[in-house]
Formats: sequence, C-alpha cells, structure tokens
Amino acid sequence: MSLAFVFPGQGAQVIGMGRDLAAAYPAAQAVFDEVDEALGEKLSALVWEGEQDALTLTQNAQPALMATSLAAMRALEAEGVTPGAAAFVAGHSLGEYSALAAAGALGVADCARLLRIRGRAMQEAVPVGVGAMAALLGLDFDTARAVAEEAAQGEVCQAANDNDPGQVVVSGHKAAVERAVEIAKARGAKRAVLLPVSAPFHCALMQPAADAMAAALAEVEITAPAVPLVANVRARAVTDPAEIRALLVEQVTGSVRWRESVQFMGGAGVTGIWEIGAGKALSGMVRRIDRAIACRAIATPAEAQDAAASLG
Repeated sequence: MSLAFVFPGQGAQVIGMGRDLAAAYPAAQAVFDEVDEALGEKLSALVWEGEQDALTLTQNAQPALMATSLAAMRALEAEGVTPGAAAFVAGHSLGEYSALAAAGALGVADCARLLRIRGRAMQEAVPVGVGAMAALLGLDFDTARAVAEEAAQGEVCQAANDNDPGQVVVSGHKAAVERAVEIAKARGAKRAVLLPVSAPFHCALMQPAADAMAAALAEVEITAPAVPLVANVRARAVTDPAEIRALLVEQVTGSVRWRESVQFMGGAGVTGIWEIGAGKALSGMVRRIDRAIACRAIATPAEAQDAAASLG
C-alpha cells in the first residue's frame, strides 16, 4: 500500500483530544510539553480540561490541533511507523503546518508559535461581523466559483475551500456571502448554509494576516521535509523550503484545493490515506473524492497500534 499522511484543520477541535495519547506515549506528552513551553502557557490544560468555547478561539484551536496531530504522529513512531512510511504529507489549512512539523521541516516549538500568530492575525484581520463563510453543498467547484463571482458585486466573495466534489466553501464580506447562499440555492445547490466561524478565512480580506505570516515565517527555519508536501494552494508536491515558505503565506488568502490535492495523491499511486489527529472530516472528504483510497483515522493509542499492525 502506498500511503499519505494527512492532518486536519480547524473545526476538528474537541476537549480531551490527545489526552489518551499523552498518557500512553511519553513522546506524545513531550509534544504537549514543548507546545506549552513555546507559548508560555498551559495550552494542554485548556485542551484536556477547559471550555469548548475557549478551545474554539482561532488562536487556541490552531496550535492545539497541531499538538494533537503531532502527538498522534509520535504515537505512530513509537509503534514503528515513521513519516517516511508515507509517500506524501498534506494538511487542510492549518493542518499544512502539522504536516510540515510531522515531516521534520518545521520544529514543533516554531510551529506552535507560528500558529498562535496565524490564529490571532486571522482573527484580527477583519472586524467581527464584517465577514462570513458559507458551505455550498451539491455544486461543483466551477459552479461555486461562478456563484461567488456573481455574488461579489464589488465586495469580496471567493471560493475558499474546494473540499470534495459536492462541498465548496465561499468566504468574504458578509452581505456578499449571504447573496452567494441565495444564488447557490437558485443554481440547484442541495444546501447552502452560513458557517459558525469567527472570520472569513482564505479570501482577500485576510491580506493583513498574510502580511503578518510573511514576517513571522521569515524568522523561522524551514528545511526540506522528509517526504514531499502536497501544498493546499498548488495541489502538487513541493519540497523546496523557500517555495514552502512562500506557499504558507499565499495559503492565508488562497483557496484550499483539497479535492485536487487528494486527486493528485491518488494519481501518484496513493492507495491509503491516514488522517492523523482529531476528527474524521478529512476521511469523509477523501471517500467522496476517490473511493479507491482506503481511509484510516488515528487519534487514540488503539488506533495507532492498529495502524502500525496493518503494515505488518
């Protein structure tokens, strides 16, 4: 089996995630300790015992999801599965940082600090209530992009996430996104709903956050990953550190091309995708994109052990 390891994005966070991994594997506990130290606070206490509302804040959710993904990766490594067992790594939005840390291109402490900056910058880029995001279900990407362009009417409205063949997320000014919901329904969308998000991610309104990330990333060492990264905004494999740095900046305002990324991996011979970290949202998307790819989610010690055993 040719594998790819993929890492979830915002929305997968849940209180208690990663706690069993940390209890079972010293290397997983060490990830949370390193993140706590890098941020100068006990993020692990919030993740394991805090309030869901506080965990869902973008500045907390992003480093917390990365820590959980890396803890799951360390559990796999303890069971004998290294990142090199995969042909590719990829991540959905913030998951791209988790993927790079898992593949050794970014240090965990640097990754935690970058994601804290990224979370704050994305939250602060647009005043609350000015932007919105909506999921358009049952429309292909080209139709959804046309809907967004028609809805813009001089404001920002972009196709932000091309998640799978029947789910595209649009992002931009609130009034424009609301227009997109109505236009999508008229175009035959099965459903078109506003999402409970705190900011309009992956659109031009995020330019202040992209500028902040350009400055932050310039201060951090990025090395070539142990395995190629399938980048969100290119939907192809990259290994060059300078290109990775530029794409992480572009990703803040650019579309997450997840459907095309999975198609790229399938076309390159990937037959199994392991979702490493919280939730199973990416596995669901992968199944809708390419039913020939077998999916496995790894978020507990038992799942790490079963996954390792499956490789014999």
